[in-house]
Amino acid sequence: MEYRLLTLWRFAAPHRPVFDAVFDSLQWPAWWPGAEQVEHLAEGDADGIGALRRYVWKGRLPYRLSFVARTTQIETPRVLAAEVDGDLAGTGRWTFSHDGGITTVRYEWRVRTTRMWMNALAPLTSGIFARNHHATMQQGGECLARRLGARLVDAFYGELP
Repeated sequence: MEYRLLTLWRFAAPHRPVFDAVFDSLQWPAWWPGAEQVEHLAEGDADGIGALRRYVWKGRLPYRLSFVARTTQIETPRVLAAEVDGDLAGTGRWTFSHDGGITTVRYEWRVRTTRMWMNALAPLTSGIFARNHHATMQQGGECLARRLGARLVDAFYGELP
């Protein structure tokens, strides 16, 4: 089953600290409860392209997802992107902008499930799986705001067209 999910966070915070906190995914387990484990597997090139990290996530539902992300794009402090493979396969892309004291973070998650049981249940549970993702992202936005000592002005969790 393919998922095309969108998260928008708007923080009353400077641009660079928001970018840096998202970029440093090795620290996510310290502040983002859904990120159970992030493990650095391999360095990328001099710009970080090709770096590999393994992620283990646990949302509200009684299962964990594990995947390896390979960095495909870094444009500091505007864009981070990766391809993922494991329990999920696809791409994730973070973009950052700043205007009038507000930093906007846009996350596009275009993945498909690879676990047989998830694909078999998808006709009945795809909405539940998407809501689980949105809840994890909501928690991430709230926790990132606390970590930065900033205010999460607003947020949106939905689907990409």
